[in-house]
Amino acid sequence: MAEHNELGQQVGDLVVGWEPRPWPAPVTLTGQHVTVEPLGSARYADLFATTCGPDDADLWTYRPVPRPGSLAELWMHLAGLLEEPDLVPFALVPQTGPAAGKAAGIACYARIVPAHGQVEIAHVLLSRDLQRTTAATEALHLLARHALDDLGYRRLEWKCDSLNEPSRKAAARLGFTYEGRFRNHMVTQGRSRDTDWFSITDAEWPALRAAHEHWLDPGNFTADGTQRSSLRSHVAAAPS
Repeated sequence: MAEHNELGQQVGDLVVGWEPRPWPAPVTLTGQHVTVEPLGSARYADLFATTCGPDDADLWTYRPVPRPGSLAELWMHLAGLLEEPDLVPFALVPQTGPAAGKAAGIACYARIVPAHGQVEIAHVLLSRDLQRTTAATEALHLLARHALDDLGYRRLEWKCDSLNEPSRKAAARLGFTYEGRFRNHMVTQGRSRDTDWFSITDAEWPALRAAHEHWLDPGNFTADGTQRSSLRSHVAAAPS
């Protein structure tokens, strides 16, 4: 039942002992298949090689800028992310597969509001070698786990262009809840963008964390790396 204040108005639940959460630091998160490390210029050449090839333009369709045509252009884009005071950017370095040991993607913490315990995983870019891999899923899991477990945030957000179907599917696969669409939210590369919002709350996270961990368990994969059961099935079975 909803609580009422002394004026008879409905009010939200008390958050007992709440204090603002720490600002996310540029830490290194290590998994079985991937290392999530602070983004730095030493990884820019890797990222140009893995995400900016002549056939990679579609990786950049929903990003703020089109595919950089030179290392210098990518350098400026990534340096801009590092200079943004409200972003904490990371390089995603798979430890298995054809891009092992090279930065093959990026992701950032964004929309960080320590006073309310809110943070977003944003600016996700995955190379073709990283897409649809265990390393990619584990990287996003590590970022979620760090925000919600280690830092104690209450709300983890995911947003994407409403036309970016792979990103929408990724959010659902990881267990994010769809919250709605912001119409005419942005102008990106000269085009109107409607933005879809998704979230995971701290109350939902323990069951989703267990679902992620069950899927990532080595026993869920055959010798050639084929999954025995899908992450979607584990997430669907998680208590709500």
